Amino acid sequence: MTEENGSSETRDHVIPGTKKSHKGKKVEGYDFRGEFSLEDMLDAYETTGFQATHMKEAIELVKEMRENDAKIFLTFTSNIISSGLREAVAYLAKEDFVDVIITSSGSHTEDVIKTAKEFKMGSWDADEAALREQGINRLGNIYVESDNYVWLEQWLNSEVFPEFFEEKKMRTPTEVAKALGEAVGEDEELEQKDSFLYHASENEIPVFCPALIDAEIGDYMFYYRQEQDEDIGIEILDDWDKLIHEAVEAETTGIISVGDGVPKHQAIMSNLFRGGTDYAVYISTGMEGDGSLSGAPPKEAVSWGKIKEKTRNYTQVEAEATLVFPLLVASSFKNFEPSDS
Repeated sequence: MTEENGSSETRDHVIPGTKKSHKGKKVEGYDFRGEFSLEDMLDAYETTGFQATHMKEAIELVKEMRENDAKIFLTFTSNIISSGLREAVAYLAKEDFVDVIITSSGSHTEDVIKTAKEFKMGSWDADEAALREQGINRLGNIYVESDNYVWLEQWLNSEVFPEFFEEKKMRTPTEVAKALGEAVGEDEELEQKDSFLYHASENEIPVFCPALIDAEIGDYMFYYRQEQDEDIGIEILDDWDKLIHEAVEAETTGIISVGDGVPKHQAIMSNLFRGGTDYAVYISTGMEGDGSLSGAPPKEAVSWGKIKEKTRNYTQVEAEATLVFPLLVASSFKNFEPSDS
């Protein structure tokens, strides 16, 4: 083989050439020269590529939900309330921008605590044994003092549980959430403005929590039943019935899932009863490869009938929520007014 022939043959493998040009949009990011505009930057996400493009899809889908007056199911895990995203969730509830909330039990615990106590910034790199000795609990780089939970139990036992369970022994998680929100509103010593439970109760937004016992509030109900009233209990099937009806009675539905787990699945599962949700936006760091629901992308839910099979009615932003959820709220809610409103 001559050097010339060898070059010709190998070049076909290394640089085969384009047989048919792709018609996609030009890849181009935001130009930071000149006056800055957040909306223009987010618009440029469409052609930035990777997760930025998914973020732009998420923004447009939520705007479409609102334009079409979809019943919006907002789901999130408790770490969202542990973080500074609590304020964003409270804003959505205060403005009545969402219709159904589904979350995990820690959200209730920490939302109430934050009306009276502070969570503080710490470090990921910590001496865990030393923190335990000091009475400090670590949530990533957020620290929560154990005394906060001591206060919570005392508050629940004096301001919520006695009257709540005296009225009716068997309660549902939505009733618990509403009672907590109302109690926060009635207590002048508590700060209501950033409590999503308070604003949800004010706007009659049901807050579903299928795993209500899976946090401190469950622990305190255990002690209350052991020490105060052995007849109390939590009934979840009534709430499941209610959640299914929230879905099947809606003309159009949309799901915004911030994080994964039970809250996300309850939203898509309840929408299965109506033939699937019309829109779905996931913000997730779950890994698809383990086959779990937490890591399952929206397209998998299509196979189950939990999301309707349409073109561009769902997307997944594979990112940690504190980075992107504020951008979604800013562009799809704060800076956007549906044309028919």
